[in-house]
Amino acid sequence: MAGLGTAATAGVAGTGGAVIAAPVVLGAIGFTGVGIAAGSYAASMMSAAAVANGGGVAAGSAVAVLQSVGMAGMGTAATSAVAGAGGVLTGLAALIF
Repeated sequence: MAGLGTAATAGVAGTGGAVIAAPVVLGAIGFTGVGIAAGSYAASMMSAAAVANGGGVAAGSAVAVLQSVGMAGMGTAATSAVAGAGGVLTGLAALIF
């Protein structure tokens, strides 16, 4: 089990890593800067959301938000949320393992 210093260091690294990784991961699953990539996991998500909502994707749904972030990037609030979550999760993992 790691000490608090190690957990804090891991948390800081996780903060930056999460912010850098988020756009890469979104692009890899199909939420790109030019829209949802055909045949991707994102396309499957969009199809399922459309079927569930009678042909459209609901505003504010996970698919709509991820598509927006994939095309426009993360705003300040989203960047802060991702950074915080990455730091906390990495710090907790360092304490546990």
